[in-house]
Amino acid sequence: ARGESFGRMLAHALWRAFLLVMLAVFLTSASAKQTEWIFTNVLAQIGLGYPFLFLLAFTSNRTVWLAAAGILLGYWLAFALYPLPETFFDRSTVGVPADWPSLQDFSAHWEKNTNLASDFDQWFLNLFPRAEAFVFNKGGYTTLNFVPSLATMIFGLLTGRLLRREISIDEKLKRLVVAGIAAIALGWVIDAAGLCPLVKRIWTPSWAIYSTGWVLLMLAGFMAVIDLAGYQRWAFPLIVVGLNPITIYCLFQLSSGWIKSQTRIHYGQDIFKILGPEYAPMLERGTVLLVLWLITYWMYRRKIFVRL
Repeated sequence: ARGESFGRMLAHALWRAFLLVMLAVFLTSASAKQTEWIFTNVLAQIGLGYPFLFLLAFTSNRTVWLAAAGILLGYWLAFALYPLPETFFDRSTVGVPADWPSLQDFSAHWEKNTNLASDFDQWFLNLFPRAEAFVFNKGGYTTLNFVPSLATMIFGLLTGRLLRREISIDEKLKRLVVAGIAAIALGWVIDAAGLCPLVKRIWTPSWAIYSTGWVLLMLAGFMAVIDLAGYQRWAFPLIVVGLNPITIYCLFQLSSGWIKSQTRIHYGQDIFKILGPEYAPMLERGTVLLVLWLITYWMYRRKIFVRL
């Protein structure tokens, strides 16, 4: 819109991607004794895929669709062809307990910490200085998650193009709902057929498709209420957060524990159990969200918006 050259925009995209990755490393290292070179934080995942998404934004819809399909199919094929561990391999050595409900048959190619991406991290992450050699991620997350996540970002690009088209809201809603239902069905069928399990933590191709479907339906719901029906004022709290998303994300990563501990100090150690212990996690997160929202609201009132 400002008439900047492609080269200048590309440089900005690369700089933004670099900052996102470094910010993720900083957040991961916040409570460590030295820099934790881990790239599973969502900001790092976005940063790693962002330059490719930027380049795809200058291509046709056909090229974008082919890129998404190629990424998902290629990533699926890489996992499918990667050899399984030996039958008597001790999975406890990679953080998988004995009673773990392991994936069976062909789906075992996507098993926790014994897959292509986890083996890649055992090589890649040990290229960086570490206090101890990297062996496994406790949650099963991997650096290469950014590859299928890029397909998710591409679906976002296509959705953005749809929203910017000069067609009626009704038509946009129709396409979002149809695409959402189709994606949910396709992802579920791929899983049910045993071709690729739905695993969020390694963002399997089936999960990338399935989760996209739910997000499209959620977006359609928001559009129906806000744009079509005209009920907008209720969304103000979401606008406040949406204008400072990186700010509230970083604050959550750095201060959520401190906010909870301070709340216990000033209001009693059992303050989060007032509705019963089963509701304590919900009240803890709700309290943190309220405090952080108030901070972003203060920033909103003063027109302070942190952007990369």
